Amino acid sequence: MIQQHLFGQPQTEVTSDDYYTPKWVFDTLDLEFDLDVASPPGGPPFVPCKRYFTQEDDGLAQEWHGRIWMNPPYSAPRLWIERFLEHGNGVALLPFAKSRAFMSLWNSSAKMVYAADPGLVGLLFHRHGKKEQIMFPVVLIAMGNENIAALEPFGVVR
Repeated sequence: MIQQHLFGQPQTEVTSDDYYTPKWVFDTLDLEFDLDVASPPGGPPFVPCKRYFTQEDDGLAQEWHGRIWMNPPYSAPRLWIERFLEHGNGVALLPFAKSRAFMSLWNSSAKMVYAADPGLVGLLFHRHGKKEQIMFPVVLIAMGNENIAALEPFGVVR
């Protein structure tokens, strides 16, 4: 099912949602993705993917195929979470939050693991050429057997 357009225009400035997943996460996952559904302008800096959708493409309004990577805008993750659950094949990086949308993940067949840089409490994202930590914990969430197995190097999978 294709969602209504959420964005559909090019991103012209940096927003509070512009935190990019560090390369070591993808090195550890050791997966190739068919599609990054919420990529920054100009494409993903580290995501090993064959195709990507930017804000202008509006990943929620496009067909998803194969194994997807999703690090969506944390300011409005609900529709992304719903679509991820519907698609059922991929890995997502999402804030651990007590919300109805996150609880739907928790109660699904998806598996998750806390994501943190080695030796740190949280994950250092790439932002404006520097590494920055956000104020809440994040989790890697996977659906599909191969994707779930790729979470094991990160620790205990729930």
